[in-house]
Amino acid sequence: MSDHNRSRRRPWLAAALALLMSGLGHAYLRRWARAFGWYAVITATLVFIVPDPAVDRLVAGDPPPIADIAPVLVVVAASVVDAYVLAVRNNRAHERRSSSTETGGGEPRPDADEEGTWSDDSTIDTRSSDPTADSAAGTVSCPHCGRETDAKLDFCQWCAEAVDE
Repeated sequence: MSDHNRSRRRPWLAAALALLMSGLGHAYLRRWARAFGWYAVITATLVFIVPDPAVDRLVAGDPPPIADIAPVLVVVAASVVDAYVLAVRNNRAHERRSSSTETGGGEPRPDADEEGTWSDDSTIDTRSSDPTADSAAGTVSCPHCGRETDAKLDFCQWCAEAVDE
C-alpha cells in the first residue's frame, strides 16, 4: 500500500464494522482507546440497563420488546455515527496534509493533531530541513515527520516509519 493511501479510511466500512461488533469500527481506524471505550459502554449498557429477560430472549432468537433493548440500540447507533465521523475527519486531515505537501507548503507540524491545531503554544519548529546526520548529537532528521531521531535506529521513534540510511 502506498504512503498516500496508508492513512485514508473508508467511512462506510468503519460504520459497518462498528455495527457488526462494538469497537471494531474504531479499531479499524486505529483508535484503540476509543474502540475499547465503546466496547465497554455497550457491554455495560447490556449488563446494567437492559433487563436480563430481554437479553435472554435476544440470545434465544426471540425478539424482545423494543423498549427493553432501546438503550443499547441508542448506544450502538452513537458508536456507528462516531466511527463514521472519525473516518471522515481522518480523510479530510489527510487531504489537507497531501494538498499542503503538493503545493510546497510542507507538512503540518509533527505535534499537530488531526484538526491541524497545535498541541502546545510553542512556535519554534525543531525540524531540520537537511536530512543528514548530526554527528555530534548522533541524530538524523526523519524524512517522513521531520523530527530528530536516533541515528542508531532503523526507524523513527516518533512516527515509526523506516529511516533510510
